[in-house]
Amino acid sequence: MPASRAARKDIDRVAAVLAVSLPTLHRSLDRRILGDFPHDRLPEAQLALLRLVADRDGVTVREAAHELLMQPNNVSALVSHLTRSGLLERRCDTADRRVAHLHTTAVARERIAEAGEIARRHLAAALGHLTGGELDALGSALGALNALDTALRPHAG
Repeated sequence: MPASRAARKDIDRVAAVLAVSLPTLHRSLDRRILGDFPHDRLPEAQLALLRLVADRDGVTVREAAHELLMQPNNVSALVSHLTRSGLLERRCDTADRRVAHLHTTAVARERIAEAGEIARRHLAAALGHLTGGELDALGSALGALNALDTALRPHAG
């Protein structure tokens, strides 16, 4: 059943606000993390691949390319660089030696955890400035934000 005109207008308003506020929130937090992170900054594409592999240990280059909306040869180049940097391991599939499974190294896991802790601290400090009602609203919205994230992700197949 199509949304009513009023519901459509509300959806459009929320979409417009989220389209502006989510990237700004991400950049603000990213700047805070980088200010406290004692290691070299990685380019965004390398960070995206590293985060994906941390979330999906053993993902293949082809799967990573699909998830990141990139060409497999570009992801392969990123893998080569991150492998040389000691942040990723490429392990051959036992059934098909042409397929590589990606794994984060101990160094990468430590750095990801360190960045996550820095982010958590900055978010906790910022949340401490909000009112109880604002905190309740954010808490109530977490499920909806996760559902929105799922709806925006490309589906396999």
